[in-house]
Amino acid sequence: MQNTVAKVAVVGSGISGSVCAATLARNGISVILFDSARGPGGRMSQRRERSEDGRELLFDHGAPYFTVTNPDVLSVVTEWESRGLVAEWKSNFGSFDCFTNKFVNTEHQERESKKYVGVPGMNSICKALCHEPGVDSKFNMGIGKFEWLEHENLWSLIGLDGQHLGHFKGVVASDKNIASPRFTAITGQPPPLDIITKVIQELSNNCGYHKSQLYLAGDLSLAPELVKLHDIPIYPCFALMLGFNEPLSLVPANGLSFTNSKVLSRAHCESSKPGRSSTSERWVLHSTTEYAKDVIAQSGLEKPSKETLSKVGNEMLQEFLGTGLTIPQPFFMKARRWGSAFPATSIAKEEKCVWSEKKKLAICGDFCLSPNVEGAILSGLAAASKLKGLIGTL
Repeated sequence: MQNTVAKVAVVGSGISGSVCAATLARNGISVILFDSARGPGGRMSQRRERSEDGRELLFDHGAPYFTVTNPDVLSVVTEWESRGLVAEWKSNFGSFDCFTNKFVNTEHQERESKKYVGVPGMNSICKALCHEPGVDSKFNMGIGKFEWLEHENLWSLIGLDGQHLGHFKGVVASDKNIASPRFTAITGQPPPLDIITKVIQELSNNCGYHKSQLYLAGDLSLAPELVKLHDIPIYPCFALMLGFNEPLSLVPANGLSFTNSKVLSRAHCESSKPGRSSTSERWVLHSTTEYAKDVIAQSGLEKPSKETLSKVGNEMLQEFLGTGLTIPQPFFMKARRWGSAFPATSIAKEEKCVWSEKKKLAICGDFCLSPNVEGAILSGLAAASKLKGLIGTL
């Protein structure tokens, strides 16, 4: 990549990174967005699969929908709705108790809160935001290293392949693994913000926070968040995508949560969502955290083998069939691991993002505020607000 100084680099095209990038661009700050995946989405990802007979099948295998309670987020979502990027999913939602083998509350839960989905897929929102004027999105480009150039007052970004990606006046990171040993377990390389490890080592050696040591943060207030960022606990999940030739007419709701199940946490009918194709019946099942942890404990953090995913898929399907209803065998079945599905803690509830004004570094994501889409949106807005405040200096 050409060695030029851009305004801001945003790393990660999930909902928090996409919202941040688009908000910055709308406020006159040019952005280059990087993501190691083929396209945007994160927890809003959509899978494009093909059955053996050639049928194309689309699945929201991450977040099935989201709800909104915060007025700032509602304002943003209302604007998305006016652009046709989201729609309300009006359907029956309920629960299945695996102990009593009964469905409960399958008619009225949709009245409790509006459930929004991206149209025609959950990733449609991130796709649109990543292509806002002023946002230059680079996919299939993972970040291997963030390097702070003290004398130039700039960030240098290096790709996983060692390629220099440019200098930037500000950086936003929306990946919870950028400073975590989990990054090394997955890629075999040090975390991109490996400098935090050095900070932590110095903190532990000196039994306290000392301003002179926090050369990344530049101020005392960031230190606790940096320590927490080093190893954020996460709850994993497996998703099973299913295709059926006929509607599951005996299932009384299109969205189900499961209680008293060691395997399943929820199930949703993809083809019932607005803007989706109804040529086939498509469902996504999500495992419980405990089940996913057990599988990962046996198979490790490496990419799961076909044998592991096949076993997981069969066990999740059998639990679904255990509802006692007549559910036909699917013509398509594929399991995927959602390794970082839900952060188990929030590291910046008050600030909504981690922020270093001296380094113009913001870290945002659902792990900063709350482990859902709304929390990720709020965190992305907060990160953009921090950088917007320095618009005259960027």
